[in-house]
Amino acid sequence: MAEIRKIVNQVLSQLGTSREARYYLRQYSQDDLHFAVIKIGGAVLDEQLGPLASALAFLANLGLMPIILHGAGPQLDVALSEASVPTVKRDGLRVTTPEVMEVARPVIYRANRRLVSALEDQGVRARGIQHGVFVCDYLDRDAYGLVGEVREVDLEAIREAVQRGILPVVACLGESPTGQVMNINADIAARELIWQVEPHKIIFLTGTGGLLDESDRIISAISLRTDYEWLVEQDWVHSGMLLKLEQIAQLLSKLPDSASVSITSVENLARELFTHRGAGTLIRVGEGIVEHGGFTEEMKPDAVRLLEQSFGRSLRDDYFDDLDVECVLRSESNGAMAIVLRGVDGLPYLDKFAVTPEAQGAGLGAAVWQALVHRCPRLYWRSRTRNPVTPWYFEQAETSFTDGNWVAFSIGVEDFEQLRRCKEDSLQRAESWVEAPDA
Repeated sequence: MAEIRKIVNQVLSQLGTSREARYYLRQYSQDDLHFAVIKIGGAVLDEQLGPLASALAFLANLGLMPIILHGAGPQLDVALSEASVPTVKRDGLRVTTPEVMEVARPVIYRANRRLVSALEDQGVRARGIQHGVFVCDYLDRDAYGLVGEVREVDLEAIREAVQRGILPVVACLGESPTGQVMNINADIAARELIWQVEPHKIIFLTGTGGLLDESDRIISAISLRTDYEWLVEQDWVHSGMLLKLEQIAQLLSKLPDSASVSITSVENLARELFTHRGAGTLIRVGEGIVEHGGFTEEMKPDAVRLLEQSFGRSLRDDYFDDLDVECVLRSESNGAMAIVLRGVDGLPYLDKFAVTPEAQGAGLGAAVWQALVHRCPRLYWRSRTRNPVTPWYFEQAETSFTDGNWVAFSIGVEDFEQLRRCKEDSLQRAESWVEAPDA
């Protein structure tokens, strides 16, 4: 075990900084039961079983015990079709007749056993928990049949497994007080389990690895307080994505404001857990993002502290002198800030984007970035090639130009001559720090 931990720590240090890895290991090791709930979609279970088991074994070898909850929707669709049993859905829920339940139970049991066996093949102790967690009543027997409404979540079997170092693998089946087995929608089961456990991390593993925008790019962060109303009004947010947003908003409504939901892929699970920037879509209630038209004297000391902590350098005393400010966007806690100046042709120039490590982990940097691109759909900026955030800027930008130690970026600027002027302007701007970095 000591050798395994050594290897795992080396892998973690490669995902981010070693300080990031140690920070999250300390956070997660305080209470095993409350480490994480990982909800696994049936498609992931069906198509990525080997990589999934390997990713979960990675956590178990660190001594971390996530509570694993899985669905089996795609498998059940296939089995019902093969058995010539019709699939009927109402309000997104599968109507579960006795005939459907006769097919569903063995399908769900089989999916549960497959994941347990795959984990054991990785040398991990795992236990399938197919019953006894969700105590249910009929949601509406006439409308939905044997679909359960969760009345109580019994954690005894899960707690016992975690205390013995065994990964609990929970199926989405419930039982009435009289022993009637009921089908439960996987997202509803996850919600009820999460409300009871209140884990440090809530992770949904999906094939897409996150929620996608209108260009099929992963949305890195969503702050429900600032983004939700705008998102649900977009034409490209509909069907499954709209339902997922609504369910997650409801889920987070009964949790502390610090809680978040990460939607990510199997291959990015460790990066989501152990790095500040993560991978996938981070959804949280979030802080409000405040906009200012400039810096008051009262704002400057907090801004200096944030900038110097984020960049690890000393800001020049005259930095705020004669700044031609377009806007300043900051999180309410002052953990993240974007300073935008007026640039070429009146276009906004992002002069500073500062985020503390703790704010990165909470998704505040991504929330401020989302507010920034809403406020300034046409924007340009620069970053040093060795800046750790530069690879992330490449993902956000539409154009980039590398010149020596600098990279000039832009979004929303289409005219080639204007792009050239933006590049030249960004690269010739004066240094803001007392001592410029070597590269």
